Amino acid sequence: MIETNKKGNLGTVEIAPSVIELIASIAVSEVKGVSLVQKSKSLEKLGVKNQRGVQVDTKDDAIIIDAYCAFDYGTKIAKTATLVQQSIKTALGNMTALEPSQINIHIVSVKFKEN
Repeated sequence: MIETNKKGNLGTVEIAPSVIELIASIAVSEVKGVSLVQKSKSLEKLGVKNQRGVQVDTKDDAIIIDAYCAFDYGTKIAKTATLVQQSIKTALGNMTALEPSQINIHIVSVKFKEN
């Protein structure tokens, strides 16, 4: 659980990593030309254990997010990966007031248009 520093008369607020994964996966889906790679054997080899293609690790109060994505053919990879990082950071900031220390984008495939 990730605990926010909003301590007061009412207690603390804890956010489960699965909630952060869900917020991040929605943020990725909002970027044009990008989709998350669903769980597969190739992702298991990379250490991804969940269904969404987003993995959240918390180490020493740091939040590390890894998103495993498929980019559409013709997408400008560097620019789009930066947009994905910004989208995740903004969504987390707006919804949870948490700021991840790292947002890593892993491009694991390229999708081609079907004829």
